[in-house]
Amino acid sequence: MANLINHMPASAYRHAVVALTEVTAFRSRIVRDDVTFVSMRKAPGHGLRQYVPFWRLLRQLRPAVVHTRNLGPLEMQVPAAVARVPVRVHGEHGRELNDLDGSNRRLQRVRRLYAPFVHRYVALSCDLEQYLVSRVGIAPGRISQIYNGVDAERFRPAAGPQPAISGCPFGAPQHWLLGTVGRMQGVKDQTLLAHAFVQALQQHPALRARLRLLMVGDGPLRAQAQAVLHAAGVADLAWLPGERSDVADVMRGLNCFVLPSLAEGISNTILEAMACGQPVIATAVGGNVELVDHGRTGLHVPAADAAAMAQAIAAMALEPGRAVAFGAAGRLDVERRFSLASMVGAYQALYDRQLAAVHYDRRNA
Repeated sequence: MANLINHMPASAYRHAVVALTEVTAFRSRIVRDDVTFVSMRKAPGHGLRQYVPFWRLLRQLRPAVVHTRNLGPLEMQVPAAVARVPVRVHGEHGRELNDLDGSNRRLQRVRRLYAPFVHRYVALSCDLEQYLVSRVGIAPGRISQIYNGVDAERFRPAAGPQPAISGCPFGAPQHWLLGTVGRMQGVKDQTLLAHAFVQALQQHPALRARLRLLMVGDGPLRAQAQAVLHAAGVADLAWLPGERSDVADVMRGLNCFVLPSLAEGISNTILEAMACGQPVIATAVGGNVELVDHGRTGLHVPAADAAAMAQAIAAMALEPGRAVAFGAAGRLDVERRFSLASMVGAYQALYDRQLAAVHYDRRNA
């Protein structure tokens, strides 16, 4: 969303960001100065009480398009319809922790309940598009599939030798750095990576001299991952610095990126790693298999399978030349398939088409 707002021409659309709870630090990621931010401060539970305030807000803002994202805000399509917003779009960006495989029938029914209020759906992956069609019952003609784009200028390979990561006790050429970046919470399953790292070292003792693990991010799984590493006696071979703001620099300093998630839509961190020229090991869930070309830009492993991930880690670390080739191929894929310009253009074209279909007169906006 931040990339879309920041890079869409200001002459095309103005933007307002409405958070059902709080906007929080997301505001700092928006570089445009013409964006409105509204925090609804909604209490947990169904948002019937928010319908009237949201309706009033829409009557004030008079948007041409309301675009909700993921399940939580979907119910706001109802007051948007009552407010006669010309175009109503809903995006599916990923799975809920209590519905990793999309089989939760209650959540399917909820999505089906609000479907009449939505004009157009956006699925970030082919997997999510298939979910909307086969599980929710949305007609394929109402769905557009648009991949996330990545800022390939900010996230780019190092111009020279592998750079050091600020504050990190490990670095090239003596170490081969395996890393992950992201919020350390249940669906991301970083403890699996900690277990896999331990197993890789146990199975290939020679790797202990140079293989190092970086886990960047904060959250409830950070302490659990640290405990796994400490219990195995390898805590000194790993670095868990918490949350960092220099993600692009961290990515460039790695030798391989790992995403151990239990579920994903289209992972921004995978795209950022690929843009930085990193090979990727990712669990074969959701859109991961659409981003990472197994055997060419990285490797897929089953979710929640530490042994399989350990095998993939060792394969990469023992064949560093192959890992470099994977990373170079991934960078080319970003340039060809996942550019920021392509994503922004696809959304702008979608909004334009939907408004044209309802004969919206932009001179009245």
